[in-house]
Amino acid sequence: MKTIDLTPLYRNSVGFDRFASLLDNAFRAESASGGYPPYNIESLEENNYAITLAVAGFTQDELDINVERGVLTIRGERAKAEGKHYLYQGIANRTFERKFNLADYIEITGADLENGLLTIKLLKRIPEAMKPRSIAINGQPRVAPELEKSVEEKNAELV
Repeated sequence: MKTIDLTPLYRNSVGFDRFASLLDNAFRAESASGGYPPYNIESLEENNYAITLAVAGFTQDELDINVERGVLTIRGERAKAEGKHYLYQGIANRTFERKFNLADYIEITGADLENGLLTIKLLKRIPEAMKPRSIAINGQPRVAPELEKSVEEKNAELV
């Protein structure tokens, strides 16, 4: 199993305590899952993402999607085929569980199952309080340089 020394990160960062456990869990989950089912992660446009899993043969009732504490879990459990005698069985007919760690403010907006592909849509919504903002010094609001020009131009017009 791989280990990563994150000591340099902790010297310059605050609040990334969860980072080491995320990396550790990612390495452990990848080796345990054996790559089944295969999946894609797409960036559709700004703040919109999709995870697509190849779940051929699974019905909607055999799939379960849950989100708990920032972890998206997709489970598939096939019903046993009664009375079938296979001479060769090359189509995977096994239970699976695939987990994805979600960043803060990622929301699941929907899921679709079509042509053996399960697509889960995600959206990143950053709260207004977390968006970049300018901080006033000594109670004086800071004016952006481009706004400063337009204020000077307006004052020149008034004179």
